[in-house]
Amino acid sequence: MQTDPAICPSNVRFIPSPNFDERPPGCEINLLVIHNISLPPDEFGGDGVIDLFTNRIEPDTHPYYRSICGLKVSAHFFIRRNGETIQFVPCEKRAWHAGESCWQGRSRCNDYSIGIELEGSDSVPFTDIQYAALAVLTRALQQRYPIVEIAGHSDVAPGRKTDPGPCFDWGRYRALLSDR
Repeated sequence: MQTDPAICPSNVRFIPSPNFDERPPGCEINLLVIHNISLPPDEFGGDGVIDLFTNRIEPDTHPYYRSICGLKVSAHFFIRRNGETIQFVPCEKRAWHAGESCWQGRSRCNDYSIGIELEGSDSVPFTDIQYAALAVLTRALQQRYPIVEIAGHSDVAPGRKTDPGPCFDWGRYRALLSDR
């Protein structure tokens, strides 16, 4: 499987994750869920996220990895701090990014959403190029799918998750989406 050029900008790299399954029959993709992640926590630029999403985390590489070794998680996309975008799961498949979740009274957000992870944390501002890459990707996805809502992981899993966090500038992101 590879990225679909009709959906994704040409600079998206595909690294397949085994952590996905089929969406429910007839399920319409209409929600984007924005996340943040860094592995090890608050460290950027390494392969920790790739290793997590491809089930290659080595527990002895970093003390934190012992607590997440064996997790089966993924996202559709990961946007690094330099703007590089990696796709792990085809959009037509269900990635395992939101966990126990609910949006506007509808549970199981993974069924009908696309998950986008930004390399970052709750305490570090995101980069200009990340916002630009996120806007380009969002517009491409909106052209292909009937996406009517965009939410943070904290919105679909309140009390359980905090990302994309207080450093994510929703106003800036929405302004980029409206600039065409």
